[in-house]
Amino acid sequence: MRKLSITLIAAMLFATGSLFANDFNKGNEPTKSLSEQIGALLEQNSFSQDQDGKTAEVIFILNNEKEIVVLSVNGADDTLGGFIKARLNYKAVEMSSFEPGKKYAVQVRITV
Repeated sequence: MRKLSITLIAAMLFATGSLFANDFNKGNEPTKSLSEQIGALLEQNSFSQDQDGKTAEVIFILNNEKEIVVLSVNGADDTLGGFIKARLNYKAVEMSSFEPGKKYAVQVRITV
């Protein structure tokens, strides 16, 4: 009788542990990474061939509403910097966990 009760307790603990190990968000669409979302926002551009391959470092923060606030665009000319700021400033992104006010940096490369 004692072995049966120990076996039942072990089986119950195993079943409970397996339940908590399951991924409940398995059916949900996974959110894109932050860089993929930024790439999608900058996707449609009208740059010419001479702009192809130009790069810039974008430094930004996320505010409480998960909106991008561009602080600076380094290594870009005025047209590229203005384009990036216009496309990204105050655009909302989807993130499950983030720190409002934390600085982020991402490299942007223009492809035509």
